[in-house]
Parts: sequence; structure tokens; C-alpha cells
Amino acid sequence: MKRSRVAAPLVGLAAALTLTACGVPPSGVIEAGEPASGMFSPDPKPSAPVVVSLYFLRDGELTAYPREVGEPADLGAVVGVLFGGPTASEAETATTALPRLKRVPDVTAGGDAVSVQLPDGVAPLGQPAMLQLACTVAHMRTSFTAIPAEPDPGGASTAPPDGAQRPPAHTSVHVLGDGWTMTQSADACPGPPRPGPSAR
Repeated sequence: MKRSRVAAPLVGLAAALTLTACGVPPSGVIEAGEPASGMFSPDPKPSAPVVVSLYFLRDGELTAYPREVGEPADLGAVVGVLFGGPTASEAETATTALPRLKRVPDVTAGGDAVSVQLPDGVAPLGQPAMLQLACTVAHMRTSFTAIPAEPDPGGASTAPPDGAQRPPAHTSVHVLGDGWTMTQSADACPGPPRPGPSAR
């Protein structure tokens, strides 16, 4: 037992002497110059507004009014903005058949159908109001739905040109109210408007 107790300190002393013999001097804090530069996380890119088409009535006819909304363009938020009615500048020519709501409706999309659940106490919508809703939803989905690339006969993938729009094969809107439901197709909606100035 005495031999092992003596051997342990001798091994430690031998290791210390070996490091000293190798020329490794003890040192304090070593200055390494200025901190590294160029390695940072950039601030996230600010969201740019996007322009959507809200359908109001102009002299009784469905007309698209471009409106800037925040990005990403959310279908539910756009429907809520539509129910909010025309802005002061739009109201010079636009009217709406949609009622003002106390809260934003719940919007869900699945396949070619979009369901809009209205708050309790809202009366059934008329045909012009249903068309405003259906056309706004259809063109929203047309403009902001990704278009997959199509393979050509040679096996390569061809994507549509920038800005190309391919409307959904069929879009219908189901509106659910307090004890009533209505459905409106967007097949008869006016074509997409040409790009122009937006109203805020």
C-alpha cells in the first residue's frame, strides 16, 4: 500500500517536469486582436405589401378595385377587408352589398371550395353580395396560389413565365350564416384587372 501512495505523486511530478522540458511556458491572457467582423445575422427583410383585387359595385356592375394588403396575403384577412367596405377614395365610385360585420368571419379553403362562416345574427346575403365575395376569393386564389411546373415531352420542367396566372378549374364559395347557407360559383366573374395604381 505504501508503494502505491508514493508512486502517484511521483507520476504527477514526472508529468510536470516533462512539460517544462518541452518549453511550454505558463502564460496569462493572450490578446488576439479585434473581434471578427463580417459574421452577423442580418435583420429579416421587411414585408412588402401586395396588391389584391377587391370586388365592389360600380353603377351596379362588379368591378375590381386594387388594394394593398400586408404580406403574406391571407385569404381570411382579405375577406375581412372586403366586408369592411370601400375606402374613402374608392367610395367615390364604389358601393358594396355586403354587410358590416362586428368581427372577421372564419374562412377555410379546401380543394376548389372556400367556406365563410359569418357571425351570428347576419341576414342571408343577396346575389350581388355573394358575387362580390366569390369573385374576390377566386381572384385572390388565382393570384397567390403557386403554379406547379409542367413537364414537357423532352423530360425537362417548364415553369410559367413571371406574372402568369392560371385560375383554379372551378371556385365556389359557401357562406354559412345563423341557420342558413348559400353557395356561389365564381365562373361568371369578370376577368382579372390590368395592373394599375393601388388604393390604400
